[in-house]
Amino acid sequence: MSRLPVKSLAALLAGTSVLLLASSGAWAKSSDRGQAMDIEAGATSGSLDDRQPTVLSNGVTISQGSLQIEANTATITTRGGEPVRAILTGGPVKLKQQLDDGTPMNATAGKVDYDLTTEVVIFTDKVNIQQPRGSLSGPRVVYNMKTGMVNSSADSSGRVKMTIQPKQGQAAPAPAPAKPAPKKGTN
Repeated sequence: MSRLPVKSLAALLAGTSVLLLASSGAWAKSSDRGQAMDIEAGATSGSLDDRQPTVLSNGVTISQGSLQIEANTATITTRGGEPVRAILTGGPVKLKQQLDDGTPMNATAGKVDYDLTTEVVIFTDKVNIQQPRGSLSGPRVVYNMKTGMVNSSADSSGRVKMTIQPKQGQAAPAPAPAKPAPKKGTN
């Protein structure tokens, strides 16, 4: 496994931590933000300045608190020494995190693209987000961190699918009692 130089690691940590927590948005466990982030990759390449992106490859794993991410590659672009874009790709990208209420969130996508300047995260290619209260799947999910808006869209060959489970403790209303059948011979 390859370790990043300190300057590159600092930029990557800033970009990736925002990416990772943003990608799970309202789902993120708030205490994860204060945890150390561990990043491992089979290889790294890139410059320590803005000339070209830093690429982590050959199996990237990122963990921070309850957050666990696996991807084939992570590409971090910087401007002025600060990360401005992070792209995770491959195999698919897998995100797991514990929610504040202790329940799990799992997400997969072929690609996760986070623009730090606009604070928009785009999940594409077989997106599947699972939580105990429901799920969302489709070819594309866009999450705007500033507004909290989630937009899903389907391409010509697919559909967006959502499942929303009832809250725990809320049973479905009982069916109305059946009316007794009229007795024969009475009007």
